[in-house]
Amino acid sequence: MYATQAMTHMLPLAKELDENKVTPGVLGFIVFAVMAGGVWLLMKSMNRHMSMVNFEETPEPEKTPAGAPTKTPPHGE
Repeated sequence: MYATQAMTHMLPLAKELDENKVTPGVLGFIVFAVMAGGVWLLMKSMNRHMSMVNFEETPEPEKTPAGAPTKTPPHGE
């Protein structure tokens, strides 16, 4: 069946609907609530994972007194 034929069969049904009474209904609310719950769980998980991240973008150089010799590791290690 062609799309135009399907639309002509549905046209009488569409005229019967009152545009002011069409709502998403209970199914729309359930879908929205499940999606909102999923987003909330994802944000909670992301917050937990981001709090575990601990890094320094540029490490601070080691501070040694001006006249103190610095230790260098042996070449064998």
